[in-house]
Amino acid sequence: MSVTVTETTAAAVEFAKTNGKQFVEELKELLRIPSVSTAPEHRDDVRRAAQFCADELTRIGMEHVELIETATVDRPGGHALVYAEYLQATGKPTVLCYGHYDVQPAEPLDEWKSPPFEPTERDGNIYARGAVDDKGQMWMHVKAIEALMVAGHGVLPVNLRVILEGEEEVGGEGIAKFVREHGARLKADVALVSDTEMFAPDLPTLCVGLRGMIYTEIEARGARTDLHSGMYGGAAPNPFVALAQVIAKLKDEDGKILIPGFYDKVAAPTVAELQAWKALPFDEEEYREAEIGSSALTGEPGFSALERTWARPTLDVHGMPGGFVGSGAKTVIPAKAVAKVSLRLVPDMTPAESFAQYKSFVESICPKGIQLEVRLIHSGDPIVVSTDNEYVRAATESMREVFGKETVFVRGGGSIPIVGDFVRELKTPTVMMGFGLPDDNLHAPNEKFHLANFHRGIESIIRFLAKVGAA
Repeated sequence: MSVTVTETTAAAVEFAKTNGKQFVEELKELLRIPSVSTAPEHRDDVRRAAQFCADELTRIGMEHVELIETATVDRPGGHALVYAEYLQATGKPTVLCYGHYDVQPAEPLDEWKSPPFEPTERDGNIYARGAVDDKGQMWMHVKAIEALMVAGHGVLPVNLRVILEGEEEVGGEGIAKFVREHGARLKADVALVSDTEMFAPDLPTLCVGLRGMIYTEIEARGARTDLHSGMYGGAAPNPFVALAQVIAKLKDEDGKILIPGFYDKVAAPTVAELQAWKALPFDEEEYREAEIGSSALTGEPGFSALERTWARPTLDVHGMPGGFVGSGAKTVIPAKAVAKVSLRLVPDMTPAESFAQYKSFVESICPKGIQLEVRLIHSGDPIVVSTDNEYVRAATESMREVFGKETVFVRGGGSIPIVGDFVRELKTPTVMMGFGLPDDNLHAPNEKFHLANFHRGIESIIRFLAKVGAA
């Protein structure tokens, strides 16, 4: 007697529920690995996290599991990709599951209520660096696959390829190169990405747009060496002051970017999108107080907070290393200083053209006595995906079955560069089905993942994969 898709799905969901506590314990093991991809001292930890994921994919029955090296002579710091596949579902679609096992640095450590790499359960959440971005959400994919594998007695309802990277938090250069050069190994009908968030608690959400990004450094050089401000102040150029002057000219007080031509290719959201956004349960004052915690919201006049964070370009300064930052005083005029500046891009802007405009403008406002170098660190394309396809319908139906509510479509203010690569290089439509929450503190102290969403995410992915296979 053959087993129906419905029966297999029900058995997989039941397995996931029965083993939910074990899934969390496994996730804690992964979260204990400080796989900070930007820190050379954590290189071995990043490798350990990659091997942890590969071992688990092997254990649950995925095939041809391997670590794909991305380090080269020119890029010795590259971290490995984790690849696995199951291609035995003859005649069925192929789903490409993506996630990343690397995490952001945990600093400032003194702001964590519990150690960032000792996962702790509090108030229905699991707290740790990487809990929601993206180890917890990536682990949902692995556990959904395991549940379907067990329910199907080693047979999956759909073909699968899994690709996990260890450089998402530092630009994703390794996987981007792999996609360009070995795209055939990732051939799929649809890609599934869980690295986004729900708009509100208990509200199933699909992200259908992401901002792109260019991350840059501006290095200012003045004198040949550090100088005493008493002896040379008033005559010697100060690179920190120069950077402050440059940055002040990049944006006006209302948040408008002043780079000539920067807004020329900004595509406005559709009328339908704007109407849908207005219908979302969103209170700007609550958002200001509860999520941001500032005295006022800033940004371009004439646009709502959602428009400014989802559909408008931005420019932000993230740090200005240089000079003296120790305790006490040292009256030094530094020989050089650096500002780390990023710009978020929206359709139809391109990273190459936007960086060229930015670099040209920065160089044109260089203060007297200063030499400026403008460097591009990494970039990613903005993306908006169509909601008119069978895979989006499968995702919305799956989440409706789990949450009991209709799914809403939103854009995200952040960037996931690989989504653009999937769409541009592989021509693969992408479903961004995330289960984080706006207050999960990703990239900040006390990052968390709501455990109910972890379990509901696993069930949603089980149902999604089953529906794609049934179609």
